Amino acid sequence: MLDSRQPHRARRAAVALALAAGLAGCAGTAPAPHITLPPAGAAPDYQLGVAYQPPDGVGIVARDRTADPAPDLYSICYVNGFQTQPGELDTWPADALLSDHDGDVVFDPEWPDEALLDTSTDAKRALIAGVVEPWILGCAEAGFDAVEFDNLDTYERSDGALTLDDNLALATMLVDAAHGAGLAAAQKNAAEDADLLHEIAGFDFAVAEECTVYDECGLYADAYGAHVIAVEYSDTDVDFAAACADPSAPASLVLRDRDLVGPDDEAYVFALCDGADLRG
Repeated sequence: MLDSRQPHRARRAAVALALAAGLAGCAGTAPAPHITLPPAGAAPDYQLGVAYQPPDGVGIVARDRTADPAPDLYSICYVNGFQTQPGELDTWPADALLSDHDGDVVFDPEWPDEALLDTSTDAKRALIAGVVEPWILGCAEAGFDAVEFDNLDTYERSDGALTLDDNLALATMLVDAAHGAGLAAAQKNAAEDADLLHEIAGFDFAVAEECTVYDECGLYADAYGAHVIAVEYSDTDVDFAAACADPSAPASLVLRDRDLVGPDDEAYVFALCDGADLRG
């Protein structure tokens, strides 16, 4: 799922102490052994919709877990770790899905074919991890270098049923599984919680959507330094040239079309800051 909502920031300071007390020691900030971080500043391409031959100059490629990694390039495996993927609802145990007070499954209001996963208890998180961890191993076996976990911020749209604490606990489990498989783990969005996600859950780098539009790039850089991969979308009011010229913007920056289609589609958009620009 590609989430363009601007996140809320009010609770960061309030939860930091409690989370540190409850989860400190689960993961450190140093990269796990036997993993490789993405090359700092390398040009990225974001290919979640369609996998295709990356344009010249690209050094980092993100693809869905059902696709093959890009040969000879740093490859990131996309996993929807906190919501269901479209068309996959029936493959999940019913107890892993978040339900409201009426017993109805809760769906993302902006992505109504994606149900929120219930991270509220140890048992629920173990159930989710039992589904996601084999995907992580599959990413490693396919030859990916890293995995990104989408929808870390479901607690913000759960009407209070989920908390940041809940999602941090699951994130820590998933990051540990990624590291155990030899993969780096990327935080996806949730900019306002980047410091906690890095320090407590153990994420190694970030994949940030629309951080220049929402002025969030610095939050990621504070946590991950140069290891931030930024994706902007052509259907917003982003001034991509200005973003490229902004010294505070991540060096790994790409402009894509919202649906992430392939070059044969007339809606295809791909641009890098070095001037590479291919549009349908």
